[in-house]
Amino acid sequence: MLPAILASGLAMGSIYAMMGVVYNVMFSASRVMSFTTGQLGMLGGVLGAAFVGILGLPAIVGLVLTLACCALVGIVTEVVAVRPVLDKLDQHLYVLSTLALALMIQQFVAIEWSTEPQPFPQLIGFGGGGPTDEKFWLPVLACAVTVVGLELLFRHTLVGRAFLAISEDNYAARALGLPERRLRMASYALAGMIGGLAGFASGQLLLAFFANGPYLNFYGFVPVALGGLGNNRGAIISGLLLGLVQQAAHFTFGGVFTSVAVFAVFIVALLAAPQGLFGQPKQRRV
Repeated sequence: MLPAILASGLAMGSIYAMMGVVYNVMFSASRVMSFTTGQLGMLGGVLGAAFVGILGLPAIVGLVLTLACCALVGIVTEVVAVRPVLDKLDQHLYVLSTLALALMIQQFVAIEWSTEPQPFPQLIGFGGGGPTDEKFWLPVLACAVTVVGLELLFRHTLVGRAFLAISEDNYAARALGLPERRLRMASYALAGMIGGLAGFASGQLLLAFFANGPYLNFYGFVPVALGGLGNNRGAIISGLLLGLVQQAAHFTFGGVFTSVAVFAVFIVALLAAPQGLFGQPKQRRV
């Protein structure tokens, strides 16, 4: 039982962690919590199944096309649902705009794709079933690639440092001449690619299903809340822990108590650390 819990827990935790990173990348660039996050993960699975399973394209070609499409959806999110309400952040209008776009994407996929879960094709054929099956280690590999890629981007490239600059203080970054609007669009495209990669890598585990969007929205937000808003490392660690707790509860008590266990851990953790387990307490002037 322990190998199965570890395999499924790390796989699901990797998915949740990547969705938490998507939230953070979008938030860092715009201070907006976009509810299209889960839809990006859902599209990664649906588009991957369409490109690889239906059209018969090679897995790497299907992955590239999926990432490109999800990056485009990320840009559309910034242009259509985020940019028009940036001057109204104090009124939280982005909740309505991003939620409306998310519902539109979900309904479009339900109409054009299917309202039933569809199988996702096997990509590599390595693992042979059981805890070593590719459906368990592909999400972990995708999460590792995401972590390494973001570290290299933010620490060793000028574009990554520009991303960090607008995330720290977009007004100061704009005063220094950084193209804030283009950087924000690029951040949303990057977030779209991360969400698409998460959905593509987890397709065999979650299947290609239009209803995965709200599921990933919620379970992707939990690592953000636990890890601290804007803290990618906290989101990764919290997502992996969430997946392990969820799957341990599932194997031990059954599916009925899985959500109860997740909510219990979530509430206890936030009571102990309202700013998140890895977040910094907000400073107040006195």
